[in-house]
Amino acid sequence: MSRMDETFVETCSRILNEGFSTEGEEVRARWADGAPAYTIKTFGVVNRYDLSEEMPLMTLRPTAWKTAAKEILWIWQKKSNDVRELGGHIWDAWAGEDHTIGKAYGYQLGLKYRFPQGEMDQVDNVLWQLKNKPQSRRIMTNIYNFNDLMEMGLEPCAYSMTFNVTGNKLNAILNQRSQDMLAANAFNVFQYSLLTMMFAQVCGYEPGELVHVISDAHIYDRHIPIVKELISRPQYAAPSFRINPDVKDFYDFRLEDFEVGEYIAGPQVKNIPVAE
Repeated sequence: MSRMDETFVETCSRILNEGFSTEGEEVRARWADGAPAYTIKTFGVVNRYDLSEEMPLMTLRPTAWKTAAKEILWIWQKKSNDVRELGGHIWDAWAGEDHTIGKAYGYQLGLKYRFPQGEMDQVDNVLWQLKNKPQSRRIMTNIYNFNDLMEMGLEPCAYSMTFNVTGNKLNAILNQRSQDMLAANAFNVFQYSLLTMMFAQVCGYEPGELVHVISDAHIYDRHIPIVKELISRPQYAAPSFRINPDVKDFYDFRLEDFEVGEYIAGPQVKNIPVAE
């Protein structure tokens, strides 16, 4: 069975059975009808995925992995905040009249900083350190820039990555301040697993572990029956996953360089209500 499915079911079951309900509290999020969007939440969830064993792709329902891959390339490779460069519409609701999401995500990764090896952005610094100083314990990115929060279409949920080389394996920690388990968990886990695999390939390592740290892991009140049905579904074997081994430069990766095979999944969950 897929380890991604097992982890998702374990986490959601813990939230549903042991989580804290925000019902009756003052909450920011609202449903389309104006009602407050309460959650059941658990603080400090830590999940681990061994990327040497499988690509974490959910089989309880299909994950739109091509859309997820496009977004991670848009943020980390293009370092873009312009939704017209994304090739999809998942960020349209947060875009302004200039078609950007403000000084968020890719914009932050593209900012230049002074590093000991010269001026470069955060992504290029990670790549340089992985190739030249793999023993470093300072290989990380952070896009939660307090100076720019007021000019962001959405404050980043997945805000920090820390990379660590152990032997011949590249491990990574993804830090998230907030996670909508139904809408975003499977999407984000695949994305940052893919990012770790891409960095490992171009820097000469084998993929190791992705450790996913979630400060506020929650299930919205109107998502509860959907999640209960979802985690009761049959689980299937993880699909195969392949990255084009000929790509040696991170900036050369394209969507066609990723291949998912034998992907068996349950039916898609449709018409999920979204809180804003």
